[in-house]
Amino acid sequence: MRRRLRLPRLRSWRARIGALAGVLVVLGLIALGLVLYVHKRTGSVYHPNAPFKPEKTPTKPPPQPIAKFVWPFYGYTKTHRRYFPAPATMHPPFHRVWEAKESDLLEFPPVMSGARIFQLADDGVLSAISAKDGHIIWKRKLGKLSASTPAVVGGTVYVTLLSGDEGEGGRVMAVKAETGHTVWSHNLPSRSESSPLVDHGKVIFGTESGTVYALRASNGSTIWTYQAAGAVKASPTLFKGLLYFGDYAGNIQAISERTGRRIWISASDGAAFGSGTFYSTAAVAYGRVYLGNTDGRIYAYDARTGKLDWAVQTGAYVYASPAVTNAPGLGPTIYEGSYDGTFYALNARSGREEWTHAASGPISGSATIVGKVVYFSNLKTYRTTGLNITTGGEVFSINQGAFDPVISDGEMLYLAGYNTLYALKPVTPRAASKPRPAKSAPAPKGSQGASRAHRSSH
Repeated sequence: MRRRLRLPRLRSWRARIGALAGVLVVLGLIALGLVLYVHKRTGSVYHPNAPFKPEKTPTKPPPQPIAKFVWPFYGYTKTHRRYFPAPATMHPPFHRVWEAKESDLLEFPPVMSGARIFQLADDGVLSAISAKDGHIIWKRKLGKLSASTPAVVGGTVYVTLLSGDEGEGGRVMAVKAETGHTVWSHNLPSRSESSPLVDHGKVIFGTESGTVYALRASNGSTIWTYQAAGAVKASPTLFKGLLYFGDYAGNIQAISERTGRRIWISASDGAAFGSGTFYSTAAVAYGRVYLGNTDGRIYAYDARTGKLDWAVQTGAYVYASPAVTNAPGLGPTIYEGSYDGTFYALNARSGREEWTHAASGPISGSATIVGKVVYFSNLKTYRTTGLNITTGGEVFSINQGAFDPVISDGEMLYLAGYNTLYALKPVTPRAASKPRPAKSAPAPKGSQGASRAHRSSH
């Protein structure tokens, strides 16, 4: 005898369908909320009425003997604008004058004082090189690992290291520019790849523990420390008595250079699940603080209050530090590369794109402007490219360089290749009839993971 379908089971089946539909609705709402959250957290943001302070473009330094020229810091100035107002003659094409091969990867550019260039390789070897002919004047092994640019002030070279000779901690040192002999050495409980800044007798830098130090330049003793919520890998940027830097907790902060006291702190409002991290060294210009973030954004904050002025989304990480200048025909402009393989020129006031340049691979290192050309390197092809700052047109290319490529003294361009420093001199008008461009050497063997210093820690 066929049994009749029981109503309670029917109601149970309908209840199950209803419950499943409810779950689907909830999941749909969660997905929609997540999409909206991601869009809000990672899209571009513009505040067109944010304060903006126009400035005069720095003029080129007056002609001076090479013995008096100084490129003292990472990014050239204490504001880290990465702009050198070179004379009009400092323009491609170039021919190669000399090359100096180093012991390891050159992840950061050198500094210069007089006729000497000071280059720190990733294996902790510091070299003093003649700017005239590339001769190695002296060379010293200061530690096991490094990833920063030294500072040279008053006949002393200041160096931060990821590791010294003894253990896992970092080290900061001062050595004589003339001989390389140690002035003082200060071991650190944490590694440091923060290029040091020197001002008013202080050496200022950050560490992976988040501690920012101000040490006496004369003997290395501690003046003050500041504790950030995450690793501080950037070089602190100085403007009107305030130090600006981001950290790996996704915060940017301003602190007093005199006391180390915090003035303001602002979040990156970055990646969908937590803030992005700031590796980029900040540039301060036009009353704003500009820097990149691993959430793919390039940020602009008000230098006085820390309020967000704008944030422009790229397609991938932005480790690079911005270069800033008042470009002819464009006005105040920010130049910065991204791991998405695009080099961006952004309006410094609004954040809107002025032009972009498609590279052949990720851009990890920072760009530098020399005169009217901005130079950057490609991490995939090991190629350095120079673009006209107004049009974005390519005016220079050489098959050397991977990270942060150039400095200049107004007479020559010094290019940090993969493990070799090159001196390039502009071709004179007379020689232009028979141009001798810088030769393109084969790209070094290796991969994007070749840098042992800090890229693997990101």
